[in-house]
This record gives sequence, C-alpha cells and structure tokens, in this order.
Amino acid sequence: MTTKLKLTLVAALAATTALGAVPAAAQDAPKIATVVKIAGIQWFNRMEEGVKKYAADTGADAFQVGPAQADPQQQAALIEDMIAQGVNALAVIPMSPEALEPVLARAQAAGITVITHEAASQQNTTYDLEAFRNEDFGANLMEQMATCMGGTGEYAVFVGSLTSQTHNQWVDGAIAYQKEKYPDMVLVGDKNETFDDQQKAYEKAQEVLRAFPNVKGLQGSASTDVAGIGLAIEERGLADKTCVFGTSLPSIAGQYLETGAVDGIGFWDPSVAGYAINKLAQMVMDGGTVTDGMDLGLPGYEAVKLDGKVIYGQAWVNVNKANMAEYPF
Repeated sequence: MTTKLKLTLVAALAATTALGAVPAAAQDAPKIATVVKIAGIQWFNRMEEGVKKYAADTGADAFQVGPAQADPQQQAALIEDMIAQGVNALAVIPMSPEALEPVLARAQAAGITVITHEAASQQNTTYDLEAFRNEDFGANLMEQMATCMGGTGEYAVFVGSLTSQTHNQWVDGAIAYQKEKYPDMVLVGDKNETFDDQQKAYEKAQEVLRAFPNVKGLQGSASTDVAGIGLAIEERGLADKTCVFGTSLPSIAGQYLETGAVDGIGFWDPSVAGYAINKLAQMVMDGGTVTDGMDLGLPGYEAVKLDGKVIYGQAWVNVNKANMAEYPF
C-alpha cells in the first residue's frame, strides 16, 4: 500500500462530512446500536473500531453489541432489548435476514431507523449496505482458486450458515462462475455449514478430506473458515497439494498464509463498513437519501451503486502472503 493511499484511508475515516455530522451536545446525541452476528470474533472486533471511530468523530452515542453465539434467535432478542432501550437507530448485520424480519418490522413501527449490512434481501430496512455485489466477490475468489488448481479437479465450499444470505451468494456466485469458466472442475458434497466457528470449520474440513481424498480446492465464507480449514490442511501435510481461499482477515488467517496452508483471502475492511452503516443511519434520521453514484466519503464507497434499497460499494481487496503486511488487522 502506498503512502498516498494510506493517508487517503486515514483522511477518509477521519472525515466528518455532512452525511454523518451531528451536534456534539450530549442531550442531542443520537443513540445508534450496531448489532452484529456474534460478539468476540476478530471480524466484528474490527467492525467495532469503526463504530467507535464514528462515535468519536461525530458525538453520536454509537455502540456495538452481539450475541455470544451465532444464533438468529439470540440476535433477535438483542434487537428487542435495543428497542426497549429506546435507541434511535439500528445498524444490523443479520445472521438470518428472514428470521429478523419480524423484529426489524417492530423496530420500524416504533420509529427506529434500520440500516442493514450483508443482507441484500432484507425487507424491513431503509437501506442495506454491501461492500460489493456478492456474486462478483464469490466469482473473484473462485477465479483465484481455479487458477491455483490449474482449472481442474474437485473442490468443496463452506458457509458460516445455510441461512446467511451473503455467504450463500458468494458461494453461488463462485459455483456459477466455475461452471461457466472452468467446466473441468467439480464441486463435491453440499455446502459445509460452520456456524462462524473456527473449530467447526476445522471439523468440517476434516470430514471433507476424509470423504473426498482427491479434493484440491476449499473455499470458505465465514471469516474463521479458512483458519479452520488451514489447520486441517497443515495437520495432513497437504499445503502443497491444495488450494484454500476464502473471506477472512490477516489477523485470523495470517499464520496459515505464512505456511501456505491457506493460499489467499479476500475481504472488505469491516471497520469502514461499521463506520458507513452508522453514517447512513444518521443520514436517514436527518431526512437524507442515497443517490446512485453518491460518494459516502469512505474508501471503497466513493461512487456507490443504488439498486432499490441496496447500496453497493467496490470495496474488496485480495490478500496473500506477499501483501498481507499491508493490512495489519
């Protein structure tokens, strides 16, 4: 990453544009609750940095909560609690968009602004923010894995949840791209569900490797998937015989990128996304609307595309052993 780009990232995160600025007076501070899929994992810890940055920059009472387990019912219960606390806005990353429709409908009926992320099909939201078109991101991961595999051989796919819309769109986009571009590759088994849990991903990877000893490619979706897969690959001494790609962060998958058990990861910066969804919530509370091509003033969201309620950025990055030091999170 160049010095100029680093300065641009810092400046963009520090900016308090009209899209998100609020009065500093405590009595006027809006209460914005970001409700994530699960608390305590690196991905959402990084997102919380963006939420806290937004609060510091604007004076908003912005904070983040999440359930102890990746469970839609626990997440819904947390949202009910936020409604009872009288928050002004909810910025939600749904574990299951469908499961949260009733509680988000109640939030909107109570006059609470709702913004979602990673939930393009969500109905009870003002806007859903996506870092990119999910099918395109999945195809991007598949292109890298297919190149690594030489365009042939068996591969398996993993999702954090069978109800997670984004994970399934990434995988479906990857599979569609493979069928069109790499017909000599073969998907084996069903989607492997890991519940956003590294240990579960490890166990599922071991199952796949036992059931399909010739598998060459493994593509993960949850941020912890490739780390669990990477451990299984290391234990079996298969780093030179497999191609492992997926969504993750260097702080989660870095040690496996170093050893070659994981070949590459893709991601968007969850701290920027956390900042952006809070900024959007404030904009909606202020009566603003998003327009096609609008600059949200954040990296990857300088010229967003609007499709109904869904806002798409262009915010993914591809990382491997060679460039992982440029992304220290």
